[in-house]
Amino acid sequence: MIELLSKYLLIIFISMFKFVIGPVTAYAVGLRFMESVTLSALGMMITAFILAYAGKPMRNKISRTFFSRKKRKLFSRRNRRLVKIWRKYGMFGVAMLTPLLLTPPGGAMVAVSFGEKKSRIIFYMLISAITWSILINVGIFYLGHHLPESVQEYIHSER
Repeated sequence: MIELLSKYLLIIFISMFKFVIGPVTAYAVGLRFMESVTLSALGMMITAFILAYAGKPMRNKISRTFFSRKKRKLFSRRNRRLVKIWRKYGMFGVAMLTPLLLTPPGGAMVAVSFGEKKSRIIFYMLISAITWSILINVGIFYLGHHLPESVQEYIHSER
């Protein structure tokens, strides 16, 4: 029982920070498909919920602590790209890119930074988490034998 709980907590924790690695790890430790889908989505949603409700105070504290002495470029390549995505696709686009490119903390912080409502952040992140969790897990659990050899070796070395 404790071993199963530790596996569940591991998948949730990994998915909170690097969403795509959660399903890979779930497969590697021997969890079932639905367990992996549920735990991966839950991990992302915990991060989205925490950052949606504590995002601005956390962002301000982090900025004061780490970046107060350094003058940051306002118009960096990364910032321009994020503004372009936000203007073109809005919250939906940011949420859909979060698991693959922005990571759960990054996507939630982008949404908070652009002043999106907390309820919309949670809603769109939930849709994204469920969608990507199902797609990534299908890819790993049912199409895994078609993965490149290096990925298969990594997955099977964890088992």
